[in-house]
Amino acid sequence: MKTYCCLMVILCFLFSQMNVGSGLLTVLGHRTDHYKCIKNKGFCLYSNCPMYSKHEGTCYKGRANCCMAQ
Repeated sequence: MKTYCCLMVILCFLFSQMNVGSGLLTVLGHRTDHYKCIKNKGFCLYSNCPMYSKHEGTCYKGRANCCMAQ
């Protein structure tokens, strides 16, 4: 019985949300900006985008640029 109660408490904490977006399971459906950039045939650079490419967004949580060939 104690095991069942402990399991229920753990599951309640996992599925609860204290603030909007702070729950553990809210990140399961989200894709990172790096993934989105690569999926759209872009590439990530920490420096500015080279000539003949355009800036399309960010990578690595806003620390790098997502560049696309023109």
